Amino acid sequence: MRWCVYEDRSAEKLAPIALLRPVFELLCGREGLRRRLQRWFPAKSWGAIVRPWLAAVYAEEHPEAAVNDLAGLRDGPTLLFNGRWMPEARLKADDVTMDNAGFIDGHLAWIALAPEESRLLEHDDFQETLLGLARARRVVDASGMMINRPWDLVNQNGRQLERDYVDEGVSQGTHSSHVQCLGSPTDVYISEQAEIDPYVVIDTRSGPVSIDRDVHIQSFTRIEGPCHIARGTRMFRALIREGTTIGEHCRVGGEIEESILHGYVNKYHEGFLGHSYVCPWVNLGAITTTSDLKSDYSTVRVPLQGEMIDSGTIKVGSFIGDHTKTAIDSMFNTGSSIGVMTLVLPGGRLLPRHIPSFCNVSFGEVSADWPLEQSIQTARAAMQRRACSLTPAAERLLRTMYDMTANERTGAVDVAAEKRIHRP
Repeated sequence: MRWCVYEDRSAEKLAPIALLRPVFELLCGREGLRRRLQRWFPAKSWGAIVRPWLAAVYAEEHPEAAVNDLAGLRDGPTLLFNGRWMPEARLKADDVTMDNAGFIDGHLAWIALAPEESRLLEHDDFQETLLGLARARRVVDASGMMINRPWDLVNQNGRQLERDYVDEGVSQGTHSSHVQCLGSPTDVYISEQAEIDPYVVIDTRSGPVSIDRDVHIQSFTRIEGPCHIARGTRMFRALIREGTTIGEHCRVGGEIEESILHGYVNKYHEGFLGHSYVCPWVNLGAITTTSDLKSDYSTVRVPLQGEMIDSGTIKVGSFIGDHTKTAIDSMFNTGSSIGVMTLVLPGGRLLPRHIPSFCNVSFGEVSADWPLEQSIQTARAAMQRRACSLTPAAERLLRTMYDMTANERTGAVDVAAEKRIHRP
């Protein structure tokens, strides 16, 4: 059966890390929901329903997918999955029938539609129509949870890493003889195409560790499970604490704890990154550090799109959008939200917790006077260094996002100006 993964209206709540990608491409564990579905339900073609401004770039990245093509759902029975669903266990085709629908806390997780039902779906009222069809079915409990906020991904990452390790069948116990393994060797998987120098320690006493192909790990690196290091990544004398996912083609040094680096992230140098999610093409300068715990151990509130949201948890770091650059010694406060294409130039003080997209920070002050054209040129140069290119569609998306985030940016700059006026 063909399948389609879709975004509902709550996708907006996953800003800033989902501003430039569908929510089902966000990582938790070894991969995102879309890649899990491809493993579980192999198909020559599949579909995706995404926010309109993401469609061109997503179709470019996934030419095999039918993007925002509701007509294609009418050609046969289709499994539809909510992109915010984080499954706890593998869903099997036998679990889904035309008589049931999977829900979690009142939110639709999955449903199978017949062609005549798919004909009822339109973009304007897609979510309402789909929910109406689902509520006419026998409601069953879907495993797992719905991802509502960025910290949900970070908080679930360790458990999801353990589930993925078993689900993907990667427990092969293959590793180089000079790697020091603490714990069971069956909880270590190292690709034969990975290169690991002497004096590397892998600790699996708290969970499994998997290292993909074309990874290079330098001596004196320590990796604690559960952890996954994706293909093409290089590690430089790093300390990787449990609950961490390092995405594809990252450059990693320093200390990282319970964080997700989506891919193409540069963190070469010393500095602590904890309970954070970092998007692609972010460069963290030397000694860039995140606080992830308040001194009074109270729950952390996070400024998402300018609104303070209580995370309900005491450990929250930073959520950093695509193409953001930080200079040396940048210090992020607990529960910080940093948007797309920001430029951080620290001045020896804690940075503002809310830095909207396309803003710059100098000596602790938020402003929006860094030229967009210069930011785009910087992004193009950074991607060329990794043999990638900023396509015309991706550039148009950045310009669209610049316009869409204008109100948030103006509000933050106005607040910063008001504080300067009243400063003693």
